[in-house]
Amino acid sequence: MNATPEVPRKVGVDGLEAKWVPVWEHDGVYRFGDAQSEVYSIDTPPLTASGSLHIGHVFSYTHTDVLARYQRMRGRSVFYPVGWDDNGLPTERRVQNHFGVRCEPALPYDPSFTPPEKPGKAVVPVSRRNFVELCRELSEKDEKVFEEVWRRIGLSVDWTLAYRTIDPSTTQISQRAFLRNLARGEAYQSEAPTLWDVTFRTAVAQAELEDRERPGAYHDLAFTTAGGAEVLISTTRPELLPACVALVAHPDDERYRRLVGQTVRTPLFGAEVPVHAHHLADPEKGTGIAMVCTFGDTTDVTWWRALQLDTRPVLGRDGRFRPEAPHGVSAEAYAPLAGKTVHTGRKILVDRLRETGALRGEPRPITHPVKFYEKGDKPLEIVTSRQWYLRNGGRDEALRTKLLGRGEELNWVPPHMQVRYRSWVEGLTSDWLISRQRFFGVPIPVWYPLDEHGEPGHDAVLTPDDASLPVDPSTEAPPGYTEAQRDVPGGFTAEPDVMDTWATSSLTPQIAGRWSLDDGLFRQVFPYSLRPQAHEIIRTWLFSTAVRAELEERVLPWRDAVISGWVLDPDRKKMSKSAGNVVTPADLLDRHGSDAVRYWAASARPGVDTAVDEGQMKVGRRLAMKLLNVSRFVLGLGLPAAGAVAAGALDRSVLAVLGRVITEATAAFEALDQARALQVTETFFWTFCDDYVELVKGRAYGDRGEAAAESARAALTTALSALVRMLAPVLPFATEEVWSWWQEGSVHRAPWPTAPGGDGDPALLPLAGSVIGAVRRAKTDAKVSMRSPVDELVVTAPAGSLTGFAEVADDVRIAGVVTSVATREGDLSVEVTLSGAP
Repeated sequence: MNATPEVPRKVGVDGLEAKWVPVWEHDGVYRFGDAQSEVYSIDTPPLTASGSLHIGHVFSYTHTDVLARYQRMRGRSVFYPVGWDDNGLPTERRVQNHFGVRCEPALPYDPSFTPPEKPGKAVVPVSRRNFVELCRELSEKDEKVFEEVWRRIGLSVDWTLAYRTIDPSTTQISQRAFLRNLARGEAYQSEAPTLWDVTFRTAVAQAELEDRERPGAYHDLAFTTAGGAEVLISTTRPELLPACVALVAHPDDERYRRLVGQTVRTPLFGAEVPVHAHHLADPEKGTGIAMVCTFGDTTDVTWWRALQLDTRPVLGRDGRFRPEAPHGVSAEAYAPLAGKTVHTGRKILVDRLRETGALRGEPRPITHPVKFYEKGDKPLEIVTSRQWYLRNGGRDEALRTKLLGRGEELNWVPPHMQVRYRSWVEGLTSDWLISRQRFFGVPIPVWYPLDEHGEPGHDAVLTPDDASLPVDPSTEAPPGYTEAQRDVPGGFTAEPDVMDTWATSSLTPQIAGRWSLDDGLFRQVFPYSLRPQAHEIIRTWLFSTAVRAELEERVLPWRDAVISGWVLDPDRKKMSKSAGNVVTPADLLDRHGSDAVRYWAASARPGVDTAVDEGQMKVGRRLAMKLLNVSRFVLGLGLPAAGAVAAGALDRSVLAVLGRVITEATAAFEALDQARALQVTETFFWTFCDDYVELVKGRAYGDRGEAAAESARAALTTALSALVRMLAPVLPFATEEVWSWWQEGSVHRAPWPTAPGGDGDPALLPLAGSVIGAVRRAKTDAKVSMRSPVDELVVTAPAGSLTGFAEVADDVRIAGVVTSVATREGDLSVEVTLSGAP
């Protein structure tokens, strides 16, 4: 503590970020590394650094930062890394748009390639390696911009622990984990129907799906039996008629029971297809009998598997009809569809069905849910492809039960979020598809031997030596082969796919803790203390991380999960780029300051959707300014002498109230509720400023002698010290500024306050506050100065309260400029007679 506070003549919140951010970094205030302390580790969400930050990022990351700062002040060594989730489709899309390029893997690498300065309408094809280099280049630029905002907002992350989801060490960890999964039989490949995004030309996992309401129409098509009878089916996808492999009716539907076991002929294409019974057929839907195609939707896949049906694929990975008709289908009838899009193919088929009379009536418009990739713009198709999967309990009841149990172990804040996890795990229908047909991602580290005909043996997977990780199969040869044997008969071929971005992000505890690279660090931080995240990615990030930890470590990867709500626009609508209502933080930070924006964010309870509220930010700015001003006043009085104690009744009372507030705020923080901690602290702060400081101001100046002044100064500085520390997690800049005026080191490394103790009566402060408040109101109503004298003040209160009031009456008298104070028993009331009043 400085012997004499160095209080500036003028104070303000503007410019504090620029002052303190470099100091914190230079002094290593937020560095992790004290092995002697209890470790508090945070599995922070790696931010997708493609595009621009919006206020929702600031909102949720501030919640985590407030908790991290509190834990640091509790004496714990806080492991708080920052990550950049820079691989995957968002980055590829941004690179394509930014540089005007597209990836063509067949092209050779051009070491001298530079993208156009101003991308034109013509898109430039580049090799995969060139494309990946552009992805890295743009990601690094984006991350630097994001880092500036993160530092400005005051995130207390340890920047020396920063990681990227596609840097060499991350790739090494991700590939090592995959190879261990493969060795244990948890990772496998399968040729199967796969949900497919035709725009990005990649497979999509169950967790990445979303239903969107789209217009459609029922088309009634006439199939014919061997005896010439008609069977009418209703379908919303007439274009898949050439892919039809069966009709399915409910086993209890009397209308179609006689048809089960027979065959019917498809209109136009003349294919013979069987009729089956299955309980999933809905007698109330359409005509009650359904057309099974390979593949129109996930129910088609279910029927195809359960009934062991034939396969007649018609759609390719580009979303267009394949050039050749499937077996059993009239090539002549199919020819007009070859190479057409789904939309065009539908129009051609409907027109021909109408011409031939096979379309009965006109299409009946409907609106129905259609499955989309969450980042896609076109409906998903289902194509047959070879993909890599990771077991996640979707087809393993024992694993599913274990993962449900992990959800029970986890402490959820708020508790009701656990329902989302349970519902997701219970509703899984397949294992986790982790391969993607993209370019900027962690390569799947395997190769396949080629036979004498150049055909790959997918069942004979070639894997790298562990010591050689990370590897890129597209540029490195497997053990025992040379590069000259790539893609030649008798040689090898590389696995072309990369891992889904979630397959890497699901390893953030391992990546940040440097699993398999720094065993000492990993033992320190794992399992983690906290997983903070948004509620919409419980099914993806939280669940997938639990899966990876279960498979590798057989434990839950964290103790607590704090789930953030969404940020809504000022009209309380969810913000989204498509809606055009995204609010970016830069302008808000410029106008209100970082502490003010943090205050708005920290005021939101966990899991609660919160609107952008500049009114709240103004309140936060006012709070920061008041803290600076009241600190300037208190410290301007001078520090109390060594050993000085708060002896006065009001001084002991304010410390007793403070003790209760510290206890309550601490309990709220321990329950991971930063909003409650802020609320109780802020409420006391304003009581301290508006009531206590005003009540003892005269005494602190020496109006009642030096001993009384020392008592006031002791209470003032004790309470101020505690308040500065209690507000530090939310207002890091203003509190650091105040702390520097009279304390050594950073407030963010100072110990969290403990209750001051003593025998003060906590009822005296609110009693004195209500009386002085009545005096102020009387002067305000009379439109006179607060320094105007009061001739008489009459306080009516119960006997017990009057006894206490007698101990603080002098402080009230001096603060209110009161000539005479009288008391009487009764219900609490205050009468004020101003000087000169009639």
